[in-house]
Amino acid sequence: MNTAPPDGPSHDGGPGGPGESGPADRRSADPARMEGDGQEQVGNGPADSGSTGSSTAEPAAGADSGAEAGSEAGSAADADSGAEADSGAGTEADGSPTEQAGAAPGTEDPGSASTSASASAEEGIRFALGTLTVIPVGVPRWDRESARRGMEWAPLAGLIVGLAAAAAGLSLLLLGTSALLAAVASVAVPAVLTRALHLDGLADVADGLGSAMPADEALRIMKRSDIGPFGVLTLVLTLLAQTAVFNELYSEGGWAQGALAVVVSAVTARTAITLAARSDVAAARPEGLGALVAGTVPVRTAVTVAAGVAVTAGLAGGIVNWWSPLPGALSYLFAVVFGLAAAEGLSWHCRRRFGGVTGDVFGAVAECASTTALVVLAFG
Repeated sequence: MNTAPPDGPSHDGGPGGPGESGPADRRSADPARMEGDGQEQVGNGPADSGSTGSSTAEPAAGADSGAEAGSEAGSAADADSGAEADSGAGTEADGSPTEQAGAAPGTEDPGSASTSASASAEEGIRFALGTLTVIPVGVPRWDRESARRGMEWAPLAGLIVGLAAAAAGLSLLLLGTSALLAAVASVAVPAVLTRALHLDGLADVADGLGSAMPADEALRIMKRSDIGPFGVLTLVLTLLAQTAVFNELYSEGGWAQGALAVVVSAVTARTAITLAARSDVAAARPEGLGALVAGTVPVRTAVTVAAGVAVTAGLAGGIVNWWSPLPGALSYLFAVVFGLAAAEGLSWHCRRRFGGVTGDVFGAVAECASTTALVVLAFG
């Protein structure tokens, strides 16, 4: 998720989604510049006219020109009024303190609430699809408020990816191919729809964690375009595990079981991104798309989305296993719960190790959640 938008607010719908790294990281200056520009606009607003620096200049000029004591007193009173105006500008209507106007650009807390206008559901869906898939939907807004709504709608992007992957697998089964080939197709389609950037994020995180280097050096390793031995090994084992589970479910559980497993694993992966973007999680870097979305989703909203996905998956499992609905429902419910728990464990370790999350971490937790959910389903 290190891919930044193209120049300007228009977006061609490229993936740029969580879990991406590589060359896309080097285009990540736009979000940081955007946040800095927002603060510069605050500094250039009317509040600057009452700032302490401009107010105190008047008595100094009066002193140098030999102004009388009365004039100096008046200027001092004006300065006090300007200071009070500044104090008022730093307080919201409810009396809570806010960031002082004219703060230096780039000092915005990545986890702070967005000051931009509320984003609509459509803008959130466009942001989710434009950053988590290659679907060319166009992203009309590129700010933290639209990022928040986009991460709240991340499971919808997973649903679309999962349905496409399941359709590919079922099509091959209908054509008479083996379950193994259908499983390979079900693994390949999500990689194609995200340009394998989530997998690349998983590999980069594996290299960063496996390097045993300090946080700064580990982050530099993760930004490199090449993949080290830890990343290669992690990718191979992850793809093998996913293919093996799909093959087992397609061949033994039937086409319905296999298709549902594909969809649930994809939705679980993107739900893990929603949880990783919650407001109590900080960004490890001040720039990039990872910093743009980190800390945007309220904790209650993230938990609600995760609970909704788990319950829905359980209901779907009960329907598919209609002859034994309770075990089927519990199987898919536990798959989502354990998948999200494993992703949260990886996210916690990355935050402790790197000081926060990055776009690569978002991709890693997505693949971790997906694979764990599938392994749980393999146990029935």
